[in-house]
Amino acid sequence: MTIVVATTILVFVPKKLRDELKSRRPFTSREEEVFLNVLRTADALTRNFVEVLKPANLSPTQYNALRILRGAGLEGLACKEISGRMVTRDPDITRLLDRMERRKLVTRSREARDRRVITIRITDDGLRLLNELDDAIDRMHTSMLGHMGEKKLEALSEMLELAREKSV
Repeated sequence: MTIVVATTILVFVPKKLRDELKSRRPFTSREEEVFLNVLRTADALTRNFVEVLKPANLSPTQYNALRILRGAGLEGLACKEISGRMVTRDPDITRLLDRMERRKLVTRSREARDRRVITIRITDDGLRLLNELDDAIDRMHTSMLGHMGEKKLEALSEMLELAREKSV
């Protein structure tokens, strides 16, 4: 003999509440929707970027600092100048540079004309490492964004710059 027990739970939801729940958008505003989309996109791009940098044992912040120093050329830059050009703020640029100096990717030297200023320069090892990464980084950019086409990429870049104008 088999006994089957069926239970039905009836929940009464007032029509007004049902209508409100149906009409509710998943975001409180278009601004919130865009904000969350930008964060999700940044996370996806960053995850892929981290994977490309992993074999070189570099963080995105270290890679950014090396690129800044490569652009500075033989003159190098002071710590404060590097910090001001970083894509993401790093409150402890000194420790970041310490790690890079231990790996012989950068050097530091005091300036003769002003002993308070320490200039950081990229080394040949740092340049070599960046040069080895250049193609992989370019392929990653193309793979993740190339499908959008030149006009959409230009428009997106302009819109993101416009959004940053109001940032703190």
